Amino acid sequence: MTTHAHAVPQRPSLDGLEAKWAAEWVRVGVHRFAGDRPRAEVFSIDTPPPTVSGDLHVGHVFSYTHTDVVARFQRMGGKDVFYPMGWDDNGLPTERRVQNHYGVRCDPSLPFDPDFSIPPPAKPKQKPRSVSRREFVALCAELTARDEQVYEETWRRLGLSVDWSRTYTTIGERARRLSQRSFLDLLAAGEAYQAEAPTLWDVGLRTAVAQAELVDRDHAGAWHTLLFDGHPVQTTRPELLPACVALIAHPSDDRYRDLVGTGIRTPVFGAEVPVLAHPAADPAKGSGLVMCCTFGDLTDVQWWRELGLPARAVIGRDGRLLPEAPAGVDADRYAELAGATAHTARERVVAMLRDAGALVGEPRPVVRPVKFYEKGDKPLEIVSSRQWFIRSTAHRDELLARGRELRWQPEHMRVRYENWVAGLAGDWLISRQRFFGVPFPLWYPLDAAGEPDHANPILPASLPVDPASDTPPGYTEDQRGVPGGFAADPDVMDTWATSSLTPQLVCGRDDDPDLYARTYPMDLRPQAHEIIRTWLFSSVLRAGLDSGTLPWRTAVISGWILDPDRKKMGKSSGNGLSPTDLLDRFGADAVRYWAAGGRPGTDTAFDESTMRVGRRLATKLLNASRFVLGFPAGTGGVTEQVDLAVLGALDAVVAEATAALAGFDHTEALVRVERFFWFWCDDYLELVKDRAYGDGPGADSARSALRAALSRLQRLFAPYLPFAAEECWSWWQAGSVHRAPWPTATGGADALGVLPLVSLVLAQVRGAKSAARLSQRAPVGAVDLTCLPWQEDVLRAVEADLRAAGSITAVRYRRGEGFEVAVTLG
Repeated sequence: MTTHAHAVPQRPSLDGLEAKWAAEWVRVGVHRFAGDRPRAEVFSIDTPPPTVSGDLHVGHVFSYTHTDVVARFQRMGGKDVFYPMGWDDNGLPTERRVQNHYGVRCDPSLPFDPDFSIPPPAKPKQKPRSVSRREFVALCAELTARDEQVYEETWRRLGLSVDWSRTYTTIGERARRLSQRSFLDLLAAGEAYQAEAPTLWDVGLRTAVAQAELVDRDHAGAWHTLLFDGHPVQTTRPELLPACVALIAHPSDDRYRDLVGTGIRTPVFGAEVPVLAHPAADPAKGSGLVMCCTFGDLTDVQWWRELGLPARAVIGRDGRLLPEAPAGVDADRYAELAGATAHTARERVVAMLRDAGALVGEPRPVVRPVKFYEKGDKPLEIVSSRQWFIRSTAHRDELLARGRELRWQPEHMRVRYENWVAGLAGDWLISRQRFFGVPFPLWYPLDAAGEPDHANPILPASLPVDPASDTPPGYTEDQRGVPGGFAADPDVMDTWATSSLTPQLVCGRDDDPDLYARTYPMDLRPQAHEIIRTWLFSSVLRAGLDSGTLPWRTAVISGWILDPDRKKMGKSSGNGLSPTDLLDRFGADAVRYWAAGGRPGTDTAFDESTMRVGRRLATKLLNASRFVLGFPAGTGGVTEQVDLAVLGALDAVVAEATAALAGFDHTEALVRVERFFWFWCDDYLELVKDRAYGDGPGADSARSALRAALSRLQRLFAPYLPFAAEECWSWWQAGSVHRAPWPTATGGADALGVLPLVSLVLAQVRGAKSAARLSQRAPVGAVDLTCLPWQEDVLRAVEADLRAAGSITAVRYRRGEGFEVAVTLG
């Protein structure tokens, strides 16, 4: 970068700086990763790939600014910063956006239309039309590519110093190859397996859901009291009565001691079920006797497994009751429910119970927490289905040890990880019944009856592969789906199953061994706290299975942005704000200043007034720089006591800010730097400006000290206010401030305590003028100081500067205990 031919402008302005410097940084390659230095001299960041499903929101700006501050600090500290950006462009949010944008829905049974072309956006209330899987995937790829371009433009405008030449996507060829290779490795090692098992299922989206993606939402229902041979049992889901396989009581509940071990018939449907004991039954809840159905909730699954119960599934993948009655259930009565929704079946079963005299009283309304898929809008069901899993519960101890090995900022966030690992209820379910994702790279041979042999999958000869359109080795396309031929695995991997490999992907685990050696394990994983249980957990698990290491050394956890009602702001909450308007009104540096005020792990209120403060700060940096550079450069050293004291105080600020940033506490560093900067502007510049305008050694000392401090302050602010800092740096320095060395502490200090005394006197003088409603330029007749001998010595040494700064005619000293200032105006 060859700038510094710029003249200092007469009226510095923030306007236009973003476009000017963003283009220059790209031209010169200020943020490019060189990749030619040893691992010890590299700082690598596993940047979160934002989900591409519409607009970015202000929460993204908040957390990504934190990471960028760290990246810029490390780059100025001499590290070769590996800072790529990625896009998480597969998964359900993308599919939903495509469905709504184009007015389509995917029907995998449809053939591909060779004349297919991208349709125009859907009109309001347009009826969705069905398209083939290949067409739907093509629409997803087209729309995400456009969204990603908009995202990149926003990030560039914000000043993120990522290396855009290393951008990746989680659906790109490299990601698909790595994800499929990693899956096949886990399959060969026995760490990935397929099983037919009870699965959390979203009936609206028709897909399985993992434990980490569950949320509790209040849901209206009703308690129903059913009679089993005269014994009352309470349930909120009477429609699952035909799925009942047992009644459960607590082992210590004396009310049912004689009943446990016997059999009892279900009302209406006449199925005989055992009465069993289990400690998970709550004797204080309802009658203490609980209906176990296959499956109403996760406790039912626990009882089914631990007590060896049969399965009587009645809910299908579409949320309707299955057409055939389970074994042992009255088929004629069940026929009245077949094909009904859960809601309709509930009404019919309640009517049946009432007619049979097996319903006690009327249903009692209740609002209770119910499990939902975090991106769904219907209560989850539990259905039996064939799914892919990665073993995680078997690695619980290892995962806990990895969490203790990882450095957390803030440290208390480790507890969330440990609680999640300790509470794992099952292995990680990674298959999804969706379309736009990384497909499982397998086919299955079909027997003579056309049934797939899941125990002997056919593996691919090369990667990546799409089994739905590619044929397996040794087969031809005309053998697809016919007896004796083959069938593709129909599922895709959960988006977290691909995102969990971002460290390996960006570091070139499969295709760039040199880059991998220089960057992995990575130095930093920045992320939000709500995805500790998903992204952080899954990344730690995959790295441990792949290389036996942590994927990174440090995890910095950001908080949420809260609206005025203290609710999380974001797209899923419906109150997310686009950053474009904020950038238009306040500018990138001001928005970054607000974001940097959010400490790691702490929720932060959205506050435009803080952005106004940030814009004022950035403007002040320009104006203060212009003021200092208006003086000739000093030709000698710093000799005056107040100048030495200021540089000593700044030395302490440099040390404090450096330590804070090295510890990933970006907010504390900014607080220290900003506090000193305003003192420097409000007090020190006023103290020395008259002397700096003069001649002789005193003037030379002031000019030297001013430029020495300015150089450090511009560099200290550079990670936070990158555009303003670059602009004023270019007025007098060669190269980019973002490639300039981070300031170092020289060990100086305000040994005599000059600055606190000077600040106290100036504050009293200004206060007296303000109280009298006088201009700060109004003259002061005298300032009378009551002080100790050493304080008098210090103030006499800087008296000339004090008198000039406060327009003070005389300073008088009187010996006494304590320190008092009396101001006589006029």
